[in-house]
Amino acid sequence: MIAIGCDHGGYDLKVKVIEYLKEKKIDFKDMGCDSKASVDYPVYGHAVAKAVADGSCEKGIVICTTGIGISIAANKVPGIRCALCADTLSAKMTRLHNDANVLALGGGMIGTNLALDIVETFLNTPFSEEEKHQRRVNLLEQV
Repeated sequence: MIAIGCDHGGYDLKVKVIEYLKEKKIDFKDMGCDSKASVDYPVYGHAVAKAVADGSCEKGIVICTTGIGISIAANKVPGIRCALCADTLSAKMTRLHNDANVLALGGGMIGTNLALDIVETFLNTPFSEEEKHQRRVNLLEQV
């Protein structure tokens, strides 16, 4: 199950990502928001992050205009490793090396096709489980 949430600046891209998830038959939980009306991104970043941290969702996707604010909000939740990605290589590497469990996207920064490629890469790349990367992820959890 994928938790997904956005603020008003990420709403249009969230709709496209949800269409992609439905097409791929990937279960998701929409944590809001539900329109382009102005809202506060920390509410939605926290909601997605909490769903991942408590185990009710395996991974999360958060979207605001730049991806910056909502990624900061998500990373405030213990156990969350949220990575802002604007290209597929970053999405691949953050899964392989950092075992990132939440993806942040900037709805005003990247186009739909690139965003969907990033989502696909993030969701389909496993953590490498290489000892040095696991050690570093463990250290992140201790900070």
